[in-house]
Amino acid sequence: MRHRRLGSSAIQVSEIALGSWLTYGGGVSRREAEACVARAFDLGIDFIDTANVYSGGAAEEFLGEVLRGRPRQSYVLATKLFFPMPDGDRGLSAAQVQKQLDASLRRLRVEYVDLYQCHRFDPEVPLEETMAALTRAVEQGKARAIGFSEWTAPQIRAALALPGARFVSSQPQYSLLAREWEADVFPLCAREGIGQIVWSPLCQGILTGKYRPGAAPPPGSRATSERMGAFIQRRLTEENLQRVERLRPIAAELGITLSQLALAWVLRRPEVTSAIVGATSPAQVEENAAASGVVLAPEVVERIERAVG
Repeated sequence: MRHRRLGSSAIQVSEIALGSWLTYGGGVSRREAEACVARAFDLGIDFIDTANVYSGGAAEEFLGEVLRGRPRQSYVLATKLFFPMPDGDRGLSAAQVQKQLDASLRRLRVEYVDLYQCHRFDPEVPLEETMAALTRAVEQGKARAIGFSEWTAPQIRAALALPGARFVSSQPQYSLLAREWEADVFPLCAREGIGQIVWSPLCQGILTGKYRPGAAPPPGSRATSERMGAFIQRRLTEENLQRVERLRPIAAELGITLSQLALAWVLRRPEVTSAIVGATSPAQVEENAAASGVVLAPEVVERIERAVG
């Protein structure tokens, strides 16, 4: 497993990260979830991403329990705030930053997180208030660094113009089938020392090849799950499935899986620090981890680009 530096920070993270959205504490059994985390560490994945809102706090609680036996310095832990919690708390006000961070630390059973992220931009709270609160969290030692998820370029520039702690990470949805952030956010962040930690690099599993054109989703897949299947439907189109079919021979020629091809394509970009994968079995963790270190030749990248259009 290769590691990369997170933006301008001193934090080193595995280039494959283990995510917990929709899975741990929610859609995946406790036994399988524990096995996924254990296998991730076996393979050198030491970067764990979660959020307070995932399964209403249950994802953080699960991670707090499963990680408590490991030395704190042996893993990098990231969490987020913004979206409504079960009690209705939401947003990026100073009060919420303090309350939600303290609650996350309790659930995670740690004294600090390595990365604290704004899950989205909050237009209802002055940006100065949010950034001052995040700066206090860093100064208090509750967070080593701060980041954001899916902020626009103007929002990022406005935050960078303020005094205090500076963002070191951006977390966009990014994959072969979702590339909206390449045009302005990637270049801006590269200039400002902000690394990309991309989520859904397999596009909710579509890029694994498990879904075939004209066929029903396989039993047990995310698309058939009542708890995990809602978000995949927007991308699960016949057009995207045909794109994936055109990628099959390229992966086969390279002797890698479609998942590994998609992850290697994401990781080839110097702006990308790590790709977050949400595994539901240890076998998926193993397959995804094997993408670390796969180098795609320029001509292969060109073929991939043509295949997805």
